[in-house]
Amino acid sequence: MPLSYNSNPCWPGVVLDTYQFVVKMFHKALIYLTTLVASSTILSQNGVGVNGQYLLGLGIADITGPVVETNMMGYASLGQTDTGLHMRQRSRAWIVADASNSTQRFVFINADIAMGDTGIRRAVVSQLSSLYPEYYNNANIALSSTHQHSGVGGYLENVLPEITALGYVKETADAIVQGTVLAVQRAHASLKPGKLSIGNTTIVDGNRNRSPSAYLANPAEERAKYQYDQDKEMSLIRFDDADGNARGFLSFFAVHGTSLYENNTLVSSDNKGMAAYLYESMVEPSAMPGNQTFVAGFTQANVGDTSPNTEGAFCESPGQPWDGQPCEFEHSTCGNKTEDCHGRGPGFRISDFESNRIIGQLQADAAKTLMSQSLPVVSGPVGYVHTYLNMSFHSFTLPNGTTVQTCPAALGFSFAGGTTDGPGAFDFIQGDNSSNPQNPFWELVKGAVTPLPNAEQVACQSPKPILLNSGFATFPYNWSPHTVDIQMLRAGNVVILVIPGELTTMSGRRMRDAIRAKLISEGVIGDDAYVVLSGPANTYGHYIATPEEYGVQRYEGASTIFGKWTLDAYIDKYGSLVSYLSPSSTGQPPSDPAPEDQTSKAISLRTGVVVDNAPIGKKFSDVMADVNTNGAYKAGDTVVAQFVGANPRNNLRLEGTFLTVDQLSNGQWTAVRSDSHPSTRYQWLRTNLILGFSTVNISWTIEDGTPAGMYRFSYFGDSKALNGKITAFTGHSSNFTVTA
Repeated sequence: MPLSYNSNPCWPGVVLDTYQFVVKMFHKALIYLTTLVASSTILSQNGVGVNGQYLLGLGIADITGPVVETNMMGYASLGQTDTGLHMRQRSRAWIVADASNSTQRFVFINADIAMGDTGIRRAVVSQLSSLYPEYYNNANIALSSTHQHSGVGGYLENVLPEITALGYVKETADAIVQGTVLAVQRAHASLKPGKLSIGNTTIVDGNRNRSPSAYLANPAEERAKYQYDQDKEMSLIRFDDADGNARGFLSFFAVHGTSLYENNTLVSSDNKGMAAYLYESMVEPSAMPGNQTFVAGFTQANVGDTSPNTEGAFCESPGQPWDGQPCEFEHSTCGNKTEDCHGRGPGFRISDFESNRIIGQLQADAAKTLMSQSLPVVSGPVGYVHTYLNMSFHSFTLPNGTTVQTCPAALGFSFAGGTTDGPGAFDFIQGDNSSNPQNPFWELVKGAVTPLPNAEQVACQSPKPILLNSGFATFPYNWSPHTVDIQMLRAGNVVILVIPGELTTMSGRRMRDAIRAKLISEGVIGDDAYVVLSGPANTYGHYIATPEEYGVQRYEGASTIFGKWTLDAYIDKYGSLVSYLSPSSTGQPPSDPAPEDQTSKAISLRTGVVVDNAPIGKKFSDVMADVNTNGAYKAGDTVVAQFVGANPRNNLRLEGTFLTVDQLSNGQWTAVRSDSHPSTRYQWLRTNLILGFSTVNISWTIEDGTPAGMYRFSYFGDSKALNGKITAFTGHSSNFTVTA
């Protein structure tokens, strides 16, 4: 029976027959035994024999910012202001160190945020390099994201993504930095010998290409190499201890964090956060979310043109003949307008939350499949490389000898057309790259919002018709980044490309194949080189479409801010740094200057909490509407209680909770659910702005298998007095009964 690697294009197409396999394994065993005898007395500084390949650390921490009165990040909708909490956001960290030289290491962070950010990363690097100067630095720390669209906004460094958040929200940024640093501290404290292995599997129903007409612009012979217009493969790196027990994993799968739509106002972590919850709670069911030792990582890959709305996009146009019909193919419109074209998730007939659960479960199940298998072992040195690249008029040479350049940032008209996951408005549509004059109103307005592009910028960004010339907008500070992080991490034969933007499906395929070929041709890694993609990470450089997709100017092309040659510039730059991943390489490559700190210039138009008051005759935490005490609840029922509330912005309760569901057992109340469980909801409502009154609704939808017994709600709040003093309080509902 031949031994074959999986069919992921990152694996070589090598098949070894049984004889070759046995001979090679015997040879490796002989080398291993010889090395073991020769080095049996040599220990690393951590007391690990040099035959112990890696030191591994894993950690998790809470990064949830203000869950009310703050614009959410992802859909850029002024109306999407958060009103409560569905599931907390978290950062998860993985450290891989060489056991024989533990200073040679990297830390990979996957945060439940919409995208990595230069300012957040700068603060994280500063704190970690201060805490552990011998181990962590600007080059070996990667900040990636789940790219969820249901989290707290206001944390990015540049102006453009902060407009709907009314500027910078320091509480959000501080929570992300504080929790991320804590996750790395926990990973660092957990370092111990272990091994890595890697594999891949297919998730056919977990994503869909939301811009298929742009994908079709890619060469037919290139498309013919792939079965789908969307990557269906999940790659997974397994982290084991020295005894072979799983401590966690890091997986890579491309699907947008848009299972929860723009009409959702409860902070959550979308389908990848849901997948992590499902897996971690399966492994350690008695632990509260966030308190597990097993760390399940679900990070993004070439996410750009993906969608979790796998049923497709349909017109929601009551009274129109096209109502309920699929959206028009080329531009995703309904009646020549974008507003009514909406993607539908697999559970859309039930709720967005059900679609979110299904897409999360598919990823969790795929990870479970891989974790149940014997995966190929990762072996080889640990390495990393990082540099900065200024993308404003960056000139380089294509493989065919042509010199081209990238451009200062700009967004096209189709950017405002949105996507089927989050449609735009007015008369903007996707795929609008005609040379005809645009709507005269928008031609007038765009010059008032950002500077009009000069001839050089127009030519550089062609055929994109420029709507926002954000690379030239500097008031009150930079609207878009000019300089991005270029970073690669190596663990043995596995290389992670940390990408400062959203690669489309075909962009990711080209990038992955090009860098893998370079690793092999330069002799850095052999034919077993395995390359994965992660992003948007470190800097948010928006989208990365292929030149062919750029020409179509759907949303992804219009949002490729550095112009037509963005992808090729990244392939060229990452490829030029491959040699720095060789163990014989020392130091880091030359770099453009680091981007200037914009957070020091940040402004915010968002008001703080003034005061909280309770109505006359009431006090904070008093029950306004109680649970049903006259009958019993059962699985599937939703229990609700309302309390006299206070603004949760007074205390984010990081590493804590705003609520618990408590069970009475042996005369003691034990918390069995928190605000991190998907079955609970925390909803806050300001009932009188002048007097400072508010209410809090707590609900729990009872899951199948919930033990029968006596339960209650606990509400944890913090009120603010006029003098600024903040006082904590706790309230309880009446007891209620759950039957089996």
